[in-house]
Amino acid sequence: MDLFNGILSIHGVSFLMISVIAIAALGYILGRVTIKGVSLGTAGVFIVALIYGCIFYKDLSDEINTDFVTNALKIVDNLGLILFVTAVGFIAGPSFFGNFKKNFKSYVILAIIIIFSGGLACAGCILVGRNFTDLSNEEFTAMLTGILSGALTSTPGFSAAKDAVGTEELQSIVSVGYAIAYIFGVIGVVLFVQIIPKIMGANMAKERALLMGSDTKAKKMKGNKDLIEMDEFGIMPFALAAVIGIIVGSFKFGNFSLSTTGGCLLASLIFGHFGKFGKFSVTPKDSTLKVFRELGLMFFLIGAGVSGGAKFIKYFDPIYFLYGMIMTIVPMILGFLFAKYVLKLSLLNNLGSITGGMTSTPALGTLISTAGTENVASAYAATYPVALISVVLVSQFLIILFK
Repeated sequence: MDLFNGILSIHGVSFLMISVIAIAALGYILGRVTIKGVSLGTAGVFIVALIYGCIFYKDLSDEINTDFVTNALKIVDNLGLILFVTAVGFIAGPSFFGNFKKNFKSYVILAIIIIFSGGLACAGCILVGRNFTDLSNEEFTAMLTGILSGALTSTPGFSAAKDAVGTEELQSIVSVGYAIAYIFGVIGVVLFVQIIPKIMGANMAKERALLMGSDTKAKKMKGNKDLIEMDEFGIMPFALAAVIGIIVGSFKFGNFSLSTTGGCLLASLIFGHFGKFGKFSVTPKDSTLKVFRELGLMFFLIGAGVSGGAKFIKYFDPIYFLYGMIMTIVPMILGFLFAKYVLKLSLLNNLGSITGGMTSTPALGTLISTAGTENVASAYAATYPVALISVVLVSQFLIILFK
């Protein structure tokens, strides 16, 4: 039976839903595989989604409709981001402002260092690589700027780069670069936040104690039975924060906007910080936040992975993949060393800030699991907005500089 003039079919839509569920199941199995104490965790879902996209994307598009599949994956991706980031904001909210006030300069400087060093790595690759490519200067700059946004897994940076290059042809080249670099951009940071504590022989109990030093507000907010709960699980305030965040993120200031991610993070941080408005509780249950955080990350990785897998096979070039690796590894390592030896941040504060500075949503999920505490989310939340603005500016500057 066909629906909507043959664009969709019951069989096709069922195939899509089964695909999402199957990717999740196989991804979590892969994520459990541990080699010398290091595992992919939820990023296993991303790997399975990539493989699925490489092998089955064409069949899925033929069965349903290419435009529908593309839009459906965007919905899965965006819904996942909304759930994950809103949950992170609520989790980080009670300790965020105290932590941010205490380490404000460190977070701002670190975010700028990470993005600036990524920009320098990109500029270096452009200067060297343009002597060994058949692309024009404009095309090669567009490709490398797209690779930078993918290496930093930054959708706002990707959007800004596309706006800055202008023509439709150059915009498509930016998209190709983003798709090629995004894969290592995700996996590289996920592995980094697991490997570094092992290299340093970190005592996680001690590191958690250092991180949780002055988190008293969260304890005071819990257990107030006089507050009116909107629903048993706190889904209503969660949804309200998400809606407000989406609206805030939709406002544009020139080429810049907070985006859905930044808007939802800001709104949920405020909700999580205050915990109540008048006699009404706006704090979802911890169990609700954990489920939404994990469910959101899973949906995000499936949506991004399947569509990324399809483009990866089509446009893959080893040298561009290498450029992407450089633009992920250089800012990550320089940022970590700067935070450790200059800013003197504790290990978990350092790694939490790295995930924010690299704008890496999946790596935060992995770090929470590795650290054994969700308090690392406040460092991510503090560094992320500065990195968000910085990557937009750096992407536009590189295109102007090397056009």
